Amino acid sequence: MKIFFNFSLNGFSNTYLIGPEEGGDAILVDPGHINLDLIERIENNHFTIAYVLLTHRHASHTAGLGTLIKIYNPIVYAGSPSMYDSPVKEVFDRSVLDLSGIAVEAIQIPGHTIDSFVFRIGNALFTGDVLSAGRVGKTSGPLEKALLLKGIKRRLLTLDERFLIFPGHGTISTLKIEKLFNRDLIDAMAIDDLDQLTHPSILT
Repeated sequence: MKIFFNFSLNGFSNTYLIGPEEGGDAILVDPGHINLDLIERIENNHFTIAYVLLTHRHASHTAGLGTLIKIYNPIVYAGSPSMYDSPVKEVFDRSVLDLSGIAVEAIQIPGHTIDSFVFRIGNALFTGDVLSAGRVGKTSGPLEKALLLKGIKRRLLTLDERFLIFPGHGTISTLKIEKLFNRDLIDAMAIDDLDQLTHPSILT
């Protein structure tokens, strides 16, 4: 399996291309902007974009979706399909998708947005804005931040610390690095009562 990184100045966002070594059906994570470099990378590796994974609904991660659909007509997976203008298949927490032989686990971690998901492929975590190098996602208030930190603590920090983090913005990291240097996570790991905090509008 190959993983390629594409950076866009539109929203300073990352798009990830995942596909088999020999080419064929591939996955695009968060098509914030479809540019010539990305199209050339897809074509040069003999990929067809068969699937798209959206970590959440913000434009810096979805703005290229319309262009992408016109070129490749992929199946698009995301949480809360009603939030999107394009046809989207709903993904559920803990579901495992078989995308042409590539297993994708969906991990729902709300807080940054209600529809935020992390997608796990092997030892790679595509975290969108849930978790980035040195920081966690922005939230609209303290309850939302507590919900986000609770989700990260329960669902991500329990995984092998060698797992790679591919965030929606910024550089690639690992869970071990974030445990050591991400101040929000260091504080969260020291607090026991995060498990008691919920957002009043979300069932957890």
